[in-house]
Amino acid sequence: MNKSELGTLLILLIVVVLVINIFGFVIRKLLGVERKKWFSYNHLNERHKKLDWLVRIFFIILLFISNFYTNYNDIFGAYWYSDTWFILICFIITSELLRVFMEWKYAENKKDFIATLAEMLFMISIVFLTIVTDFFGLFNI
Repeated sequence: MNKSELGTLLILLIVVVLVINIFGFVIRKLLGVERKKWFSYNHLNERHKKLDWLVRIFFIILLFISNFYTNYNDIFGAYWYSDTWFILICFIITSELLRVFMEWKYAENKKDFIATLAEMLFMISIVFLTIVTDFFGLFNI
């Protein structure tokens, strides 16, 4: 990857993150929901905290097993579901679905889960669209 491709990729990633954040801001404003802080993960209650850590530990173990299977198995090629990117996407989806469920069940503002679900679906759509279109035709990966 040369410098111009790296610069283009960086600009594309910044634009994608910006679009996702603008969508989150707009949907939360429309629903009248409090905005989430960046890089902080506030658990709704102790049960949510325990379940979230259980999900995290499960996926860390899954990553180690996948890494061991991929690296130390004499099979030609790895299965797509054992790739790190797929496991991380599954982790993000599982973690966000857990958050949606906990917000639906325990949050004071019942519109919180709608905003979180909309943000998650939009983010999945943008990431999927980016991957399927080979970064909107910028790269032939």
